[in-house]
Amino acid sequence: MLIDRLIKILPTKPIFAHCDIPCGIYDPHEMQMAAHTILRMVNLINEAKDDPHKVTRCIKVKEEHAQKVEHEVVTLWADYFKEEHLKDYPNLHDLVWKTLKLTGKVRQEVNLEAAQELLKNVQEIAEIFWKTKGMEPARIPSGYPTEGEIVSHS
Repeated sequence: MLIDRLIKILPTKPIFAHCDIPCGIYDPHEMQMAAHTILRMVNLINEAKDDPHKVTRCIKVKEEHAQKVEHEVVTLWADYFKEEHLKDYPNLHDLVWKTLKLTGKVRQEVNLEAAQELLKNVQEIAEIFWKTKGMEPARIPSGYPTEGEIVSHS
């Protein structure tokens, strides 16, 4: 009863997490698909300059997927990567920071180079992720119109 009253009078703010357990289930696949989608949207925007409706739709999708990349990277950073991973991969902190900055840049701009760099960084994070799990990362063709790769494990 006391807790119920406190909840009613204290200011509250919803919080979100990948998992409150923690579940231990993480995978960099979603952030890679989102980064490929951003790259594809940039290409489609550049091709559809004379179709404002299509450009608007592509911009919306590009921004949504940039947010998805950001969410997935933050989840790995906050919930999965540990101090020992930073010792084994000293560039990880800087890589994550630069990747998060790029998610803002690709939301704000139609910038092919930034989209390509974001994908590259996300793939590098995926490689580190699989190595921390004791698995050998493998780059496989994505099969996407971006003609890029997905980092998985063998």
